[in-house]
Amino acid sequence: MENEPEQDSVEQNLCVKTATEEEPNKSFNLEASLSKFSYIDLDKELEFRNDLIDDKEFDIPQVDTPPTLESILNETDDEDESFVLEDPTLLNIDTIDSHSYDTSSVASSDSGDRTNLKRKKKLPDSFSLHGSVMRHSLLKGISAQIVSAADKVDAGLPTAIAVSSLIAVGTSHGLALIFGKDQNQALRLCLGSTSVGGQYGAISALSINNDCSRLLCGFAKGQITMWDLASGKLLRSITDAHPPGTAILHIKFTDDPTLAICNDSGGSVFELTFKRVMGVRTCESRCLFSGSKGEVCCIEPLHSKPELKDHPITQFSLLAMASLTKILVIGLKPSLKVWMTFPYGRMDPSSVPLLAWHFVAVHNYVNPMLAFCRGDVVHFLLVKRDESGAIHVTKQKYLHLYYDLINFTWINSRTVVLLDSVEKLHVIDWQTQEELETVEISEVQLVYNSSHFKSLATGGNVSQALALVGEKACYQSISSCGGQIFYLGTKSVYVMMLRSWRERVDHLLKQDCLTEALALAWSFHEGKAKAVVGLSGDVSKRKAVVADRMVEILFHYADRALKKCPEQGKIQVMEQHFQDTVPVIVDYCLLLQRKDLLFSQMYAKLSENSVAKGVVLECLEPYILSDKLVGITPQVMKDLIVHFQDKKLMENVEALIVHMDITSLDIQQIVLMCWENRLYDAMIYVYNRGMNEFISPMEKLFKVIAPPLNAGKTLTDEQVVMGNKLLVYISCCLAGRAYPLGDIPEDLVPLVKNQVFEFLIRLHSAEASPEEEIYPYVRTLLHFDTREFLNVLALTFEDFKNDKQAVEYQQRIVDILLKVMVENSDFTPSQVGCLFTFLARQLAKPDNTLFVNRTLFDQVLEFLCSPDDDSRHSERQQVLLELLQAGGIVQFEESGLIRMAEKAEFYQICEFMYEREHQYDKIIDCYLRDPLRQEEVFNYIHNILSIPGHSAEEKQSVWHKAMDHIEELVSLKPCKAAELVATHFSEQIETVIKKLQNQVLLFKFLRSLLDPREGIHVNQESLQVSPSMTEQFIELLCQFSPNQVIETLQVLECYRLEETIQITQKYQLHEVTAYLLEKKGDIPGAFSIMLKRLQSKLQEITHQAENTKEDSLLNEVEDTTVETIALCQRNSHNLNQQQREALWFPLLEAMMAPQKLSGAAAPHMHSEALKSLTMQVLNSMAAFIALPSILQRILQDPVYGKGKLGEIQGLILGMLDTFNYEQTLLETTTSLLNQDLHWSLCNLRASVSRGLNPKQDYCSICLQQYKRRQEMADEIIVFSCGHLYHSFCLQSKECTVEIEGQARWTCYKCSSSNKVGKLSENSSEIKRGRITPSQVKLSPSCHPSKGDPASKKDPVRNAAAVPKARTEPCHSSTDSTSREHVGQATSEPVLDPQQTQAFEQLCRLYRGSSRLALLTELSQNRSSDSYRPFSGSQSGPAFSSVFQNENFQLRLAPPPVTED
Repeated sequence: MENEPEQDSVEQNLCVKTATEEEPNKSFNLEASLSKFSYIDLDKELEFRNDLIDDKEFDIPQVDTPPTLESILNETDDEDESFVLEDPTLLNIDTIDSHSYDTSSVASSDSGDRTNLKRKKKLPDSFSLHGSVMRHSLLKGISAQIVSAADKVDAGLPTAIAVSSLIAVGTSHGLALIFGKDQNQALRLCLGSTSVGGQYGAISALSINNDCSRLLCGFAKGQITMWDLASGKLLRSITDAHPPGTAILHIKFTDDPTLAICNDSGGSVFELTFKRVMGVRTCESRCLFSGSKGEVCCIEPLHSKPELKDHPITQFSLLAMASLTKILVIGLKPSLKVWMTFPYGRMDPSSVPLLAWHFVAVHNYVNPMLAFCRGDVVHFLLVKRDESGAIHVTKQKYLHLYYDLINFTWINSRTVVLLDSVEKLHVIDWQTQEELETVEISEVQLVYNSSHFKSLATGGNVSQALALVGEKACYQSISSCGGQIFYLGTKSVYVMMLRSWRERVDHLLKQDCLTEALALAWSFHEGKAKAVVGLSGDVSKRKAVVADRMVEILFHYADRALKKCPEQGKIQVMEQHFQDTVPVIVDYCLLLQRKDLLFSQMYAKLSENSVAKGVVLECLEPYILSDKLVGITPQVMKDLIVHFQDKKLMENVEALIVHMDITSLDIQQIVLMCWENRLYDAMIYVYNRGMNEFISPMEKLFKVIAPPLNAGKTLTDEQVVMGNKLLVYISCCLAGRAYPLGDIPEDLVPLVKNQVFEFLIRLHSAEASPEEEIYPYVRTLLHFDTREFLNVLALTFEDFKNDKQAVEYQQRIVDILLKVMVENSDFTPSQVGCLFTFLARQLAKPDNTLFVNRTLFDQVLEFLCSPDDDSRHSERQQVLLELLQAGGIVQFEESGLIRMAEKAEFYQICEFMYEREHQYDKIIDCYLRDPLRQEEVFNYIHNILSIPGHSAEEKQSVWHKAMDHIEELVSLKPCKAAELVATHFSEQIETVIKKLQNQVLLFKFLRSLLDPREGIHVNQESLQVSPSMTEQFIELLCQFSPNQVIETLQVLECYRLEETIQITQKYQLHEVTAYLLEKKGDIPGAFSIMLKRLQSKLQEITHQAENTKEDSLLNEVEDTTVETIALCQRNSHNLNQQQREALWFPLLEAMMAPQKLSGAAAPHMHSEALKSLTMQVLNSMAAFIALPSILQRILQDPVYGKGKLGEIQGLILGMLDTFNYEQTLLETTTSLLNQDLHWSLCNLRASVSRGLNPKQDYCSICLQQYKRRQEMADEIIVFSCGHLYHSFCLQSKECTVEIEGQARWTCYKCSSSNKVGKLSENSSEIKRGRITPSQVKLSPSCHPSKGDPASKKDPVRNAAAVPKARTEPCHSSTDSTSREHVGQATSEPVLDPQQTQAFEQLCRLYRGSSRLALLTELSQNRSSDSYRPFSGSQSGPAFSSVFQNENFQLRLAPPPVTED
């Protein structure tokens, strides 16, 4: 900690300095100064009212009947608080660190802990932002006399301090030393004696009343004395105000001089009323708060300043008290009343409760704010009185810190000073929660009050909780008065106060922190600084005072920058030095709007160093470019241009020139520089602004771009840029705008327009050669960019007024344009078209005054429609279309125009003309003949037929034209044509079909129309499609795409089966015929066709030559076999056993026939493939035919019945392998199910027979222990949630619900809040989950009685009882009456709700295929008549098995591989 140097007067250290302090030796009256400070404090609070806390406030609800202090103390911590704030999340501080604290000394034997606690986050260092906010000084006079008194009169060590207009210090030997606050700090009084101190003990608390006439002293052994501070007389000695044997922890005067409050080490609070009757002084004591069940360790009455004595709150004489569990705010007047209780929540038990009042301005009203904290969280509560006279407490913001607090002090209405447990001061702006400064005060050697909290003087008879809090208590060591805070050390007294704004700035200057000093001063200037002292008056006056101080700092800063510049070394080091310093000077000069200071004194000073000068000029650039800096001196402008020119930053030079007033510079020199460096914008700007010359820039630019354009050469990129700038410049001039930004002065606008027009229409240039063509400037611009130049002229014509001169100018320009473009052949059709489009737009205006010869339009039309020139066809058509759309149509004869357009194949022109005449049918021909827009014809026809606004005749003509071209439309896009027909003329489909003579087109049309897979957006149901039409499409499909017939039939609906079968038979599509027969229901017929096809394929493969290696025939056999198997599988579910055999056995015989023909000695080349297919047939039929029947049929075959089983050995072994695998699967599944069921039942039994453990041994309703009730018939009900009740108490609260005729208990605490909403729901759950008596059997000894009310349980939280010798499933326990009820129990009860819930939880945990479903299917699979091994080949909608469920998985080992 840094001590301030001793001043000439100690009083100057104590007084609050203002901005008008000039004489350092001038004395101030402390009381007047403090009073003035209070007024300034309130003014400043109201001034900053717009920057206060959030508008959202959480009002604390009022209690109808306020609780008494005793009832609050009697509340148990386990119970819910009777009164809490509405938003408890803001007090959620359960995550606080818990640390044990020892009593190791910081400064004395009674000091607190200094362990550095690790917290969540740390605030950033704020010195550079706010400077030094606090000024702290040692009161040497008082400190020396304290030490002297201890040595000379055995006064002892200091123990307590109180400050008003005097300073009182209590000692450990019972003396009270009274010092003055004047510059001498003289000892005024020494109250008491060491002999009395030996009797009373150390002074543990002090308090001075408002007018500084009385002093109250509290002693460690419990006595209280009152002294007259004027005479030094002892007025009262009070020994019976509180219970003996307890120390006085706090003694506080209220605003009423006859009323004081004391707090003893027993945790009690007493009200002391001082009276004087007939010259006799008495004291009456009243207990406000008993410490028998809750100990108060901090009290704080509300003190109002003299100017607030009429505040409506003061009449209540409010007192805040902090116990170890809650905060209370009570009113002492007019009668004792509790206004608020506020629970802490969970806290570190060693943290110190703190309270502090202060009046603050919120929403333009001044009201008291109570800050309370414990640990690392500070809460702010605003207290205000409403119109009815009631007091409301609203929660404001809270402050979460990273350190534990041991003291909280308001220094003014915006600033608080916090002291943490490691003796660091934190100055914080409470509204923004910003930390302004941190100060280490360990050298104060702060006095701690631990011995008084432990009551060592009376034998230490205090609770452990209070003693633990007292480890860090320093309530009596810190006192605040009038914006000053006094800290009492073991040998010294320190005072701390806010520095004035000048002191804070000067303090930074002393530490050579000039940049930080300027930033802090600017925050004072803008009114954004925190904890401001010494700035008064209106805003302009305050800004002027701060600005003057900043100017002084800036001069000092500039001198230091030049002085500290490195004289030797690299130029980069010097540049970096000035780049770090010079911008600060420039920025603050411009922020203060002191250009005179910057461009005169500062610039001259910094120009002494060339590097600094360059940095200054570069700093000006962003301000100039943003137009924030105007009025630069000529010398600075010249230096700017030269500087950037020297650094080759010509783009920067150009940007600067166009933002500066360069009239005072050498214009010719700047123009020359701009032209040489191609700074065309700057050059134009200099000509315009510097000389009011607007023509010369155009002449210069024309001289560059005209020669290459006239020679037909391509322009360079640089020349293109110049040409574009020229066009923009001409446009700006003709529109009255300055180039490149701003506006031309209004008095010059007409002159500039006339000059530019006269220049453009000059017949020849100034230095024309004999070969130059006429009107060179117009010609050049037309060649450069015809369209943009004509746009410029069009915009100019819009601005012209209809006076005679303007009309002449327009006509003259038009005549020149026609003369230049029409009489020359070096312009493209597009350029000529642009001109005539421009003319057509001008001629189409209602107020047009231009005249153009119509013959010229005819010549242009001939030029654009010339059939001899086929180049640029689309360009010429587009140009003509733009000309017509711009109004040029009135210049032509329409029939001749159409003829020329058709001849030139300008179909868009034809469409434009036909649409004007409403000949929409002819437009269809235009679309069909235009190869680029053919496909757009469908959208056009659709729009004409669907969009309203067209007559029926027009729509009819369009439709007839479409019908005439229907074949063309279908060939163009069949889908679009079909969609068009289906949308608009679905009833004429037959007519369309007749018109389509080409069979291929008809097929495409019908497929697009009928096949929904083609994707046309038409409702198929609205189509009037006859079966014959669908059958016609099917026949065409059989001809052109036979492979897609089956797929198409699956999506088609409207066709007749018999006729369709005839069509497919006609084209010999056997698979399609079989599909249709199956759909008809003729399963044998369909199977017969497929079997014949398979047999023919097998016969072909049997007679296939050995040397043929093609596998196509084998692939056909495989495909046909798979299709036949699928046919049999699809239909076997609906057939009886005999019908199934009629399908499967012929198929098996057909597959085995080739193997009979080929002997074992000479097997066929495809025998292995055929055996595989035969095995596939066997596996598939095994799902529908019993294995014995299959074997019997095979053995009945004459070939195999004679002992030739070797040929089918593989087939039989494969069947046996399948049987072994399925048998293993069945046994494994049965074993798993048995184990799973056994495990589930064991867990169910354990869960329903589990005992219950109650949370407490007393009833949760009457709060009496269940053993204390005398009613012998009363039962004890315990719920699974842990709550315990007497049955009589539950009955009184109506905690029963009727379910299926039986009454069941409900837990009162758990279901009271949502009782109504859940009872019906829970009842239905019980009904759904109930188990019948036959499913679960319990021993008779465990069943409740039928009539016992305790056996009726809550459907949500199942009730249980605590028996004395046993635990019952229904958990009902009584004394002797209960035992009688047991004998009446039934033998087979239903499951209670708890058992039902446990069983349902098990079912949810192991959700899957039902065990019953698995066992049922396994038992069905073992039946002889429909034995279906699950070999994986089952399919079809009619067969649904749990084993085919995609979620069913059994991870078993595969069957053993048998060796042949």
